[in-house]
Amino acid sequence: MPMKRILKTGWNCMEIAGVDGTGLLIDGKEYFRAFHHAASRARRHIVMTGWAFDSSVRLLRGGDALRANGHTKFLDFLDELCSRNPDLKVYILAWDFSVVFALDREWMQDLVFGSSRSGRIFFHFDANHPFGACQHEKFAVIDGQAAFVGGMDIASGRWDDRRHLISNPERTNPRGSPYNPYHDVQSYHSGQAAERLKEIFEELWSGATGSRIELAPVPPGADYLPEELGIPLPAAKVAISRTMARSVVNMRRPVREIRRLYTDAIKSAESLIYMENQYFSSYAVYRALIKRMRKRRRPRLQIVIILPLMTQTFIERISVGIAQARLLRRLRKVAKRRGHSFGIYYPIGLAAPGQKNEIPVFVHSKLMIVDDRFMTVGSANANNRSMGFDTELNIAWESGGGDGLSESIAGARLSLLAEHIGMDGLGDRSALENTGGLVAYLDSMAGRPFTRLRKRRMDPLSKIGGWLKWLGLDRVLIDPEHAVIDEYLAMLAPKASVFSRIKRWMARRLFP
Repeated sequence: MPMKRILKTGWNCMEIAGVDGTGLLIDGKEYFRAFHHAASRARRHIVMTGWAFDSSVRLLRGGDALRANGHTKFLDFLDELCSRNPDLKVYILAWDFSVVFALDREWMQDLVFGSSRSGRIFFHFDANHPFGACQHEKFAVIDGQAAFVGGMDIASGRWDDRRHLISNPERTNPRGSPYNPYHDVQSYHSGQAAERLKEIFEELWSGATGSRIELAPVPPGADYLPEELGIPLPAAKVAISRTMARSVVNMRRPVREIRRLYTDAIKSAESLIYMENQYFSSYAVYRALIKRMRKRRRPRLQIVIILPLMTQTFIERISVGIAQARLLRRLRKVAKRRGHSFGIYYPIGLAAPGQKNEIPVFVHSKLMIVDDRFMTVGSANANNRSMGFDTELNIAWESGGGDGLSESIAGARLSLLAEHIGMDGLGDRSALENTGGLVAYLDSMAGRPFTRLRKRRMDPLSKIGGWLKWLGLDRVLIDPEHAVIDEYLAMLAPKASVFSRIKRWMARRLFP
């Protein structure tokens, strides 16, 4: 019996676009190198949007930098490209960030990027979103021919290679200070999808700046993507999904395609759900997992979730970590009661042989695989904000059967798990292919000497979160799913009685 299709245009994706080539880039070294290669071949325009940028971040490091012909620092590299090519223009759109993140950002970036020698690098802060939300999309497009979409910003603290060593002299920020191992996933695309992403950027730029840019089509002709790039996927099409909230300034209809993408994919799962994410605090994703696990007549699932050991800040531990721990604890209980296998893990960086040191790898990727036939990668976290509040962009692939894509998605999952375990391409991966006993195998590997996988414990602060939940502050503080204007409009719904509106409000907060 054929599997029911997950992707539905106009529901959980804005459209399904053709690709000439597509695949995954694992960790910053692969993405930064691929972007450098593609941008070096730009003829007319480079467009980028992200949560953060750093003008001095090094795109190439080690041997790659020694072999480079020209600048490798981000802004110097772009300026050099513009100086060599008078037809080239660069447009960069960055989130107009909150003062909370001021110490983590390069200051006065509009002046820094605007002072380029070529005068053809255009930088703008994007504040076209509801109050408290952020522009969180992370994608780049070169000439409408090649595009990159995922969780990675070209910013300080993002570069790492797949070894995730505790000590790596190349893993330093622009000031020369080292930082901890960092894991992320980006995707690459050429063909129609890249052209469509360019058009999406044009719309974002117009909304943020109030002025339109017309990026004329560029005929094919340049080898934008390098050979032997990342993990190729034999797909002819990819789906593009978004999150866009309503704001007081922009009363557009909210777009929650990514939310539906996650819940529809989880609903369809027959054997395996594999997730990597910076957070797990989305009530929509949580409810979808609970509902799927309670289906008595459906097959039992293997559910694997890779998370960072801790959130990055204390505020996040209080407002996101507490809710996250509570949801994960409930999922474990339901999985055990219903006969599903449920494992939560985090990877570590390893020291040199003979040393016992270990440092958690910070997991920043936003990836989900279902039954090795569906995969999505993008900017959206598995938290409430990404499902309805922030501006997000995801890409998804779905196998139609007999196209080789399912085998390639399985290969991508095996490659990621081998990285997290520390097999480095040398170990026997056959056990990872057996999805029927995947959680049991990962449990047996987690914590072994010289392996990099660990079982994730719950945050001790989660024990004090009951009163925050009762007050509805566990989501509202930093992780809301709806803009304030949406909450207000919902309360004014004409068909609902006052009692029913109050009941729905309490239910959302007390019984998610």
